Amino acid sequence: MFTRIDHVGIAVEDLDSSIEVWGQRMEMRLAHREVVEEQGVEAVLLDVGEGHIELLAPLSAETPVGKFLAKRGPGLHHIAYQVGDIDAVLAALSAAGVPLIDQQPRIGIRSSRVAFLHPRGTGGVLTEIVQPQPGGHD
Repeated sequence: MFTRIDHVGIAVEDLDSSIEVWGQRMEMRLAHREVVEEQGVEAVLLDVGEGHIELLAPLSAETPVGKFLAKRGPGLHHIAYQVGDIDAVLAALSAAGVPLIDQQPRIGIRSSRVAFLHPRGTGGVLTEIVQPQPGGHD
């Protein structure tokens, strides 16, 4: 079902200072930076092995990441798994009784198709599944 860990999402208040910490001090290469309006974030992908660290800064306090920061502060936000066919995986997870936040995929960073699973069905961990665009990223 899941082919690998795609990224670990970290909610941050200041993207540029976080890039300095994760990117420069920890020597992770900045792979991509993008505003993802649909999710209300500016996001950065930093390479680590075959996966990424995704830094997420909210575009406003009313976005999901903005509300997360207000409630919990900066830190681990979610883990994302790469899948080959997000529609089939969502159907299988739904049939298995896993509660879904997203019934249908939406557009994520680098035009990937993404969907979130509810933490109550994944041991308290917000979980994202990601189907990259062909040629999008590994």
